[in-house]
This record gives sequence, C-alpha cells and structure tokens, in this order.
Amino acid sequence: MDNLDTIQKIAVLILPVLFAITVHEAAHGWMANKLGDGTARMLGRITMNPLKHIDPIGTLLLPLLLVLMQTGFLFGWAKPVPVDWRNLHNPKRDMGLVAMAGPGINLVMALIWALLVKLGTETKELWSWGAEPLIYMGSAGVLINVVLMVLNLVPILPLDGGRIMVSLLPPRYAIPFSRLEPYGMVLVILLLFTGVLGQIMWPLIEFFIKILPASDEVWHNLLILFRK
Repeated sequence: MDNLDTIQKIAVLILPVLFAITVHEAAHGWMANKLGDGTARMLGRITMNPLKHIDPIGTLLLPLLLVLMQTGFLFGWAKPVPVDWRNLHNPKRDMGLVAMAGPGINLVMALIWALLVKLGTETKELWSWGAEPLIYMGSAGVLINVVLMVLNLVPILPLDGGRIMVSLLPPRYAIPFSRLEPYGMVLVILLLFTGVLGQIMWPLIEFFIKILPASDEVWHNLLILFRK
C-alpha cells in the first residue's frame, strides 16, 4: 500500500474523521451535563452516533473536496452541541471546562490511534493484510485528532480556545471579546486560506505528534497519505 489511490485514501480517512468530530462534540455535551446543563442530553447529542453530529457541508462535503483536490490539509466542522450557560453551576468557569472537553478528548483519541499504529507495526509480519490498513488509518487518526485539537485551541470565537479565553479573562475584557464571535469564523477561514493559520498551528501539531508512540511510523505514513 505504498501507493494509495484516491478511493483508498478516502476509505482510510473516513472513520478517523467521523470519530474525531463525533467524540469531540459528544465530549462537550457530556461535560455540560456533568456541570448542570442537560440540554445536549435531552437532545440526544451525548452519543457516538455520527448522524447526530454531522453537518453535511462541514463534516462530509468540504473534507471530501479537500482530499479529492489533493490540497494536503483537511478542514471541517460538525453541528455544535447546544449548551445553556444559565444552567451551569458556575457559568463563567464551567463554559471553559465544557470547551476544554473537546480538545482534551481529541488528545486522548490521538494517543489511542498512535497505540494502534504501534500495534500494527509490531505485528505487521503476522497479518500484513490487516496491519497495513490499521497503520494507515491510525496515522490518519493521529493527524486528524491533533489538528482538530490544535485548531480548536486557537483563541478565536466560536472555537473552543475562544470560549476558554472568555472564561479566563476578567469580565471587563471577556464581554467585549465575546462580542467578536459573529466575525470569528470568517477570520478563521481567512487565516486558513492565507496560510497564516497553518504557520501558527504547525509547530504545535509537530510537537504533539512527536511525543506520541510510533511517531516515526506515523510521519512516514502521513507522507504517503497526503502526497500528491
């Protein structure tokens, strides 16, 4: 599988993408429920069912187009989990904790995928027919989860990093900062397509991948997956 065609790349990427986005959103809902707001639970959003979280454009169409166009990067989003801050025990603090739950679970999933890459690498001679797909899928899972974690920690609303920033800032700064949210996604997309966001994120992405198990094998397979 040293030369993957487009269909193979999509097959390798689809499960890691769905898991990364689904578990990320479910984690927000789970944390909110623990901290007093059951809105996500009542709407059935604390679930591993990807159909509850998929945004047709952000979760499916855009990532697929980026793979088909061989852009070398992935970008997308899911339907945000609703959180009513008025129900939280300590709204200012707890909104930050709810926001942190998403990137936090992505780091955990990146570790799990990395361990699967290590398992596949160490058992490759015993079952190459299954180990190779596992290694490629695991490598993709590492990258996707690390990218999603780092992207969401960028301190721009409505990203999780922006919500964490609001929870940390004193009210006299948090209130005007929160008013910038309607323009946040436009700014994120602008930074993405000008390459500025990539320059900000890439050193952190490299750092987190390098500290995970089997990082050399992960890098090797990512080069195969995303080369043109």
